[in-house]
Amino acid sequence: MAATLKEKVADFLSQEHIAIAGVSRDPSGAAAANGIYKRFRDMGYHVYAVNPKADSVEGDPCYHSVKDIPAHVDGVVIATPESAAEQVVRDCYDAGINRVWMHSGIHSMGVSVSQSAIDFCNEHNMLVIGGACPLMFGKTSDGFHRFFGRVVGLFGGLPN
Repeated sequence: MAATLKEKVADFLSQEHIAIAGVSRDPSGAAAANGIYKRFRDMGYHVYAVNPKADSVEGDPCYHSVKDIPAHVDGVVIATPESAAEQVVRDCYDAGINRVWMHSGIHSMGVSVSQSAIDFCNEHNMLVIGGACPLMFGKTSDGFHRFFGRVVGLFGGLPN
């Protein structure tokens, strides 16, 4: 039987070492990935920034690919353009990372959900959350994100 969204979220957020793909070099830090990165870092996760065009982000080292991270990574939040998601998922698979969360939100940043990336994850027995924002759930959440998550859920907008 397939895991429920609640079970997938609990599994993903119970991990300690999380990479955030798509963190921006922009010093304003306005990108969705930057907000997710900072929240996970502030909540005590070991986080790793990933951006193929950056060497540091938010004052921390940044890796060009999840395959370049020198430590074990339990999961990856993908907050890249949708067109990059499948390559990130393939890199996760190559690096032995079997948990992936493709971000989607309400802002102008767009979504990172790619059906081909979801299909790849399913074909390779990777836990995949194809949508929503990790800041809607668990210890990384805040009041606004939890409220928005409930509203989205009421209208059937959360992933399976």
